[in-house]
Amino acid sequence: MDIVFIQDLQIETVIGIYDWERKIRQTVSLDIEMATDIKKAAESDNIEDALSYKDVAKRLIEFVENSEYELVESLAEEICRIIRDEFDVPWVRLILHKPGAVRGSKSVGVIIERGEKQK
Repeated sequence: MDIVFIQDLQIETVIGIYDWERKIRQTVSLDIEMATDIKKAAESDNIEDALSYKDVAKRLIEFVENSEYELVESLAEEICRIIRDEFDVPWVRLILHKPGAVRGSKSVGVIIERGEKQK
């Protein structure tokens, strides 16, 4: 299986459990790896045969900007569901960063994998 990836996709959203977090927008950053077979796209040189990282990014930006989750875990699960269901991706690995959430750290977050990574 091949991997199409998006790195450091930064999106503003409402995320967090504290009252003050519910009143502001914070940046989350997504690193995404998506399993796919690029052979057909490589042979045809046609975007119609490819997993379009632009389409994935556009969909996730729309979704995340309009979401209001309390937990990064919940947001991460829904992002993976969207990628797998709407883009027919059998396996996805997501690193969801919430920069500045813990004093003294660059970022915190979750790393999740969903689906089966075929060889």
